[in-house]
Amino acid sequence: LVSQGVIVDCSLGTASNKEPTGKRASGRQRRTENLLVAKYTAKMAPYMSIFLATLAVNVVITFRSSALWKKYCGGGREQSEVVDPTEVATHRKLIRNYLLVYLTATLSDWLQGPYVYALYDAYGYSQHDIAVLFVAGFGSSMIFGSFVGGMADWGGRRRFIVIFAITYAASCMTKHFKDFNILMLGRLLGGVATSLLFSVFEAWLIRAHSDRKLGKHYLGQSFSMAAYGNSIVAIGAGLMANKAANSTKMEPISGEYIYMGGFLNPFDIALVVLVVCGFFAASLWEENYGDDGASVGPGEEGTDKASDDGRGAPSWYSGLKNAFVAAMRSRDILLCGIVSSVFEGSMYIFVFMWTPALKNLSTSDGDLPFGLIFSTFMVSCMAGSSLFSILIGYFKGEALCVGLLVVGSSAMALVAMSTSDTICFVAMNLFEMCVGMYWPIMGTMKGTIVPEDKRAAIYNLYRIPLNFIVLFSLLTDLTPTQSFSLTCCMLAIASALQIVLMTRRLNMSSMKDLKDVAQEAEAGDVASTEPLLEEGAQGSDQAV
Repeated sequence: LVSQGVIVDCSLGTASNKEPTGKRASGRQRRTENLLVAKYTAKMAPYMSIFLATLAVNVVITFRSSALWKKYCGGGREQSEVVDPTEVATHRKLIRNYLLVYLTATLSDWLQGPYVYALYDAYGYSQHDIAVLFVAGFGSSMIFGSFVGGMADWGGRRRFIVIFAITYAASCMTKHFKDFNILMLGRLLGGVATSLLFSVFEAWLIRAHSDRKLGKHYLGQSFSMAAYGNSIVAIGAGLMANKAANSTKMEPISGEYIYMGGFLNPFDIALVVLVVCGFFAASLWEENYGDDGASVGPGEEGTDKASDDGRGAPSWYSGLKNAFVAAMRSRDILLCGIVSSVFEGSMYIFVFMWTPALKNLSTSDGDLPFGLIFSTFMVSCMAGSSLFSILIGYFKGEALCVGLLVVGSSAMALVAMSTSDTICFVAMNLFEMCVGMYWPIMGTMKGTIVPEDKRAAIYNLYRIPLNFIVLFSLLTDLTPTQSFSLTCCMLAIASALQIVLMTRRLNMSSMKDLKDVAQEAEAGDVASTEPLLEEGAQGSDQAV
């Protein structure tokens, strides 16, 4: 409009084709330019405003869940609880050692994630070849990871965390080769490492709590801290990887076969982080197993528990077989696994589809602020994990899980139906807050439902339907609206299944309480009749 000489009078809302003259014309022209800039910038969602609002909410919720609130403000059920200083000190030492290892492991994973596709594309591979590599990674996690977890239960979880570090480091090294077969090997190794990351760490933590005789609420705190720290690590890893990838140019060092620099820098940093992770695990963690045997201290070597009875180590598939039998025989284990797989599958679909969804709704010609959007998602996750720490003092974990599934399903429905990028983005952050709550809730639920001797194996068994969902989303050509409608329905079904699981768990808890009361009453009746029996015996003696 400015180039055509049309003057827009902002005060009157009228337009004319008069030629601009003098100071008045230049003022009108400036107002016209400002009006046009405001018009076109208003088409993009206020991502910065939403980020700041989300950050403010996170600060408030985190403060409310912290020890500072309990110390200076008081209130809540937590104040009435009797705290054992010895338990608090034991838990602090445990969670410090756990987070040192776990967060270095997740740091290595977050460093690689944003640049896997970019690296394959820079090597010149087609869209089809890249899709094949991604499918191979998830397929590897589904096939090999399903029995690796069982091997960790009897072979030692600390030992398999060191194996995780070595396997993932080898996967990072393969990224330097512009060879499809070597890159495929790297994806297979990465799939196995991912299965270990999402099963063995959690199994070790639950057993460590059990060995130290810590209360159930400490386990929920540990998972909440891990989820909160993971979100912070994700933001830092994104900034670090972006800086490293842009610091140098990716160039061949041996013909056109081996490359260094550019998109490979984040993988090199991840390799160093994995070495540190393996060292921390070997030096700070004790060994524990999926049975009732004693744990082995940090830096000590343990024997395979499976071979202590003289039968030798079990076969490589026995862990998966036993896990499958246990899941089929226990409805609680089966329901927990279905709910876990469905929610995490919905989460992966969300990761694949949020970018095209926001792009389709945006009417701006500029690029979306992907870094700001990702940071907002992570802040929402942090808020969710802190919110769990507050609500778990008032509600059962099973009931909280029902709530987050219902809210998550509603958020996905909003994303699927929304025609506004602002509403869509707010709904996405609501779902991310549910993700932040999900990890500590599900971790606590699994800790009470899944048997210790098959824990890592069952956790990897849960990942088989999850990987089916991921492969389905990769191999089908669903639009963002169709994908989010699918996740809405999946989460609605998961909500119904979780209600069934919650009802069963609460009924079992009530029956257990009634049984304990009955046993106490029975013991009390026996104790109360003993004096009567003694008096009767004395009366009989006198009568004789």
